[in-house]
Amino acid sequence: MSTDGSSLIPRPGILDISPYVGGESEIEGRRDIIKLSSNEGAFGPSPKAMAAFEKASGELHRYPDGTCETLRKALGKHHGLDPVRIVCGAGSDELIGLLCRAYAGSGDEILYSQHGFLMYPIAAKACGATPVMAPETDLKADVDALLARVTKKTRILFLANPNNPTGSYLSTEEVQRLRDGLPASVLLVIDAAYAEYMTRNDYSSGAELVDSAVNTVMARTFSKVYGLGGLRLGWAYCPPDVADVLNRVRNPFNVSGPAQAAGLAALDDIAFIDRSIAHNEIWRAWLADQLRGLGLTVPDGVGNFVLARFPDEAGRDAAAADGFMKERGIIVRRVAGYGLPDCLRITVGNESEMRAVVAALKDFTG
Repeated sequence: MSTDGSSLIPRPGILDISPYVGGESEIEGRRDIIKLSSNEGAFGPSPKAMAAFEKASGELHRYPDGTCETLRKALGKHHGLDPVRIVCGAGSDELIGLLCRAYAGSGDEILYSQHGFLMYPIAAKACGATPVMAPETDLKADVDALLARVTKKTRILFLANPNNPTGSYLSTEEVQRLRDGLPASVLLVIDAAYAEYMTRNDYSSGAELVDSAVNTVMARTFSKVYGLGGLRLGWAYCPPDVADVLNRVRNPFNVSGPAQAAGLAALDDIAFIDRSIAHNEIWRAWLADQLRGLGLTVPDGVGNFVLARFPDEAGRDAAAADGFMKERGIIVRRVAGYGLPDCLRITVGNESEMRAVVAALKDFTG
């Protein structure tokens, strides 16, 4: 029962949800901040994307294309995929929620890895399903542990690959083994939000797995390397039947016109994306090396962030480091909610931001 005497009672599981809390954006009393808490692109959006967004502002009274046809065709051409099987959403978050709503409910289970994206258990509870967490090994999804927790109730398995906040990933061979071990009744959703940053030869975003089975989906986003987090734009590549289902349950105009226009322009700005990826390769490695030189533990990883582990010692732990950084005007991400209370996640920013982070942590650890 509700505490105010109301007879309006939400479905079971809803009140068990701890609302998602994104990376902080403000420090009280400071205006000059360095925000490295949300894995946003180091250079912001492409100039072409910004110009397209500004041009679209003159058409704000028009409904957008509800099918995102032009954007889907561009995505298909860019990635070599069938645009008919692409579904766009208001960020990949929306698509995650729609998949849960469409394929799971009360009495069902949704499986995910221990340090996976917090939206997976939230979306599971929101549709009445039970989230089930499989333990990881050395901060990496464990294929055998995931398969061991598949039951007759399992409907969806979410795999963030690469994973945030750990920076680990499963190889193409490992993901294939995972998919091959799943019953046909379990939908494997490969969340490849950070795929553009991947330069490893043993990695695949999973598109070929979608083409070879009826129970695999690949989800992607424009929020990271494309720098369009504020516009909420994502997409999924699906088997035909899954694409049909998503188009039945999504809202009719779920992606705004300006978001579609900016996404189309961002996709076309190859030089900007190449520059962003090259910058990330250099400065992610530099930041990891510098932090290790300060005595911090930084696991090997990928993506546009590093995970730094601090000692379990009052005044030197992750919470103290976070507070010290804020005093310097630097916002990073506490990841206790991901089961990593001794760690901070630091987004790869521009050169001056990276040097500021290292200088602050040098003073903190010294």
